Amino acid sequence: MPLKLFKRARSETYYVRGTVKGQSVYESSGTSDPQQAEEYRAKREAELWQESIYGKRAVVTFAHAVAAYVEAEPRSEATKAYLRRLLEHFGTMRLAEIDQTALDQAYRHILRDGAQASPATKGSVLTPLRSVLEFAAVRRWCERPAFDKPRIPMSRTVYLRPGQVTDLVDNAAPHLKPLLIFLFGTGARMSEALELDWACVDLKGKRAVVWQKQGNERHIDLPPRVCASLASLPNRDGRVFRPVRARKSKNGEGREIGEASSENGRTSGGQIKSGWSVACRKAGLPGHMRVWTPRGQKKPKSVFVPDVTPHDARHTWASWQYCLHKDLMRLKADGGWGNITTVTRYAKVMPDAYREEILEWLGISV
Repeated sequence: MPLKLFKRARSETYYVRGTVKGQSVYESSGTSDPQQAEEYRAKREAELWQESIYGKRAVVTFAHAVAAYVEAEPRSEATKAYLRRLLEHFGTMRLAEIDQTALDQAYRHILRDGAQASPATKGSVLTPLRSVLEFAAVRRWCERPAFDKPRIPMSRTVYLRPGQVTDLVDNAAPHLKPLLIFLFGTGARMSEALELDWACVDLKGKRAVVWQKQGNERHIDLPPRVCASLASLPNRDGRVFRPVRARKSKNGEGREIGEASSENGRTSGGQIKSGWSVACRKAGLPGHMRVWTPRGQKKPKSVFVPDVTPHDARHTWASWQYCLHKDLMRLKADGGWGNITTVTRYAKVMPDAYREEILEWLGISV
């Protein structure tokens, strides 16, 4: 029998019930408005007829695929944020309609610079979209996705010499110094460092356990300088590295130590962006001044934007380590990289002339 609308006892919401081509339906329309409910009923009936003739591929929507994708296994907050952007654009568009043209339109709609956005920025749209469509293709809801991949130009590996790192640490705010020493001394990712708990630190054994975004644990060795820096911290429980925030009191502005850095979905080193910028500028590292006028204001503001990012501390550590032991497989294991191709970029980057300075900075005696 065709689909019909009805209301349940003590409910204003309309429900849809009936059978189309042997498939029984009993579901909520999600609305109490009779006109909207009728539109929902007609649409569902048409979908079921179309599915019975052409198969499920003809009717599965992007919203349905995203819901199934999220429910299939735990997804990071960063992934969910990217998916929400895609949902706002694609909504209930059928998977079969999402092709290269639809992707190009998504770039223009979602990204600030549209089609002129950098390849890396376009990846924030393409990567989650492809993941959802691959997930759907395995379930035969659509064909495997085929999109043009933005060409990412080869970038120069940025690293610092020991003297530059010393200047950077010396010019950093007191609460940032131990964190910077840890980053340059261990090669830990920013997220791994900020999520590090004292329960995972063994100062006597000179070892710490950090967790990668895939959920894998990684054991890292702590060189003498890093151990000494950690030993100087006052706290011994909870998060190792804690933020310092401004607070208002009766006596004016003050500062307080927080329990943990803000959660940003492991997307960047933004938690120390301001302090990093100041330290880089004072240390004389290269960069440029960004000048802009905030909306609604007339007076322009400026901020120093360094060429070096917090993630370059990991590049620096890797370059130092290869300079010391010339072993790519060991570097791959110590750094927690998934493939050797990524690691090869650090080969012969740091000249051997800096070997003694590196050892001295790490506090390793030979």
